[in-house]
Amino acid sequence: MKNTTSPKATPPMNLWRTRYGVGLMVMGAVAAFFLLVEHRAHIFGALSFLLILACPLMHLFMHRGHGAHGHHKGADRPRTGAHESEKTNQGNGHESR
Repeated sequence: MKNTTSPKATPPMNLWRTRYGVGLMVMGAVAAFFLLVEHRAHIFGALSFLLILACPLMHLFMHRGHGAHGHHKGADRPRTGAHESEKTNQGNGHESR
């Protein structure tokens, strides 16, 4: 039984490094330029709606979905950082000898 693969098999060439890939990138850049130039009024008209849409999305992601309203420990106390540093400096309760 013979092995039909050559020992020095070259990896497949990347599409974007060929002249066809470069041509596709240039054509895509030209198409994107003309799309933006011709439809600039539509894009600027949608910016106000994108700003309005950004508010609830930021609220949702910054509050992590509102899953824990008042259910976490110490919700009635303001977080000053002083009581947190005392808790972390206590250690595990065992003295080192």
